[in-house]
Amino acid sequence: MSATADAAAAGRRSEDGAPAPSSPAAEVQCPSARPEMEGAHLLGIVEGTAERPRLAYLRRPEPVRDELLALAGGESPTRLFRFSAPCAGHACQHFDGSSCRLAQRIVERLPEAVTALPVCALRPACRWWRQEGEAACRRCPMVVTESYGEIAGSDELAAAADPATPVA
Repeated sequence: MSATADAAAAGRRSEDGAPAPSSPAAEVQCPSARPEMEGAHLLGIVEGTAERPRLAYLRRPEPVRDELLALAGGESPTRLFRFSAPCAGHACQHFDGSSCRLAQRIVERLPEAVTALPVCALRPACRWWRQEGEAACRRCPMVVTESYGEIAGSDELAAAADPATPVA
């Protein structure tokens, strides 16, 4: 599909106002999804240390397949990988009807993890990018779904992930 066609597809909306599902770029994507979600893709691999994990983004997210999940070798895939999937909207505990409170809390509570924006193929469709811009992208590499141990700043990470934590 050409860039023009992608842009046109991204602008189309269904009757309920959601992006038209004609292409992955047309759907708003959650960068912190579960691998079992419909349309899930591997976004990146968790690297770094248990105390300072960092996401190494794939050049192009890969669809979740059994073979990919088997690479976790019996470990929870969400400890080793981060996944994206179409935003669940109202079905998600972090969605308030118009925005992702998780993205808001991450920007409000976490320090920047990087100074330059990471290279991320998801960005054009990313809910966090569309909502919070560069501020979310500068924190995104430190966000992990599950961790092995005590993460530096884990109190703030836990508060950001908790749907009960209020946003400003």
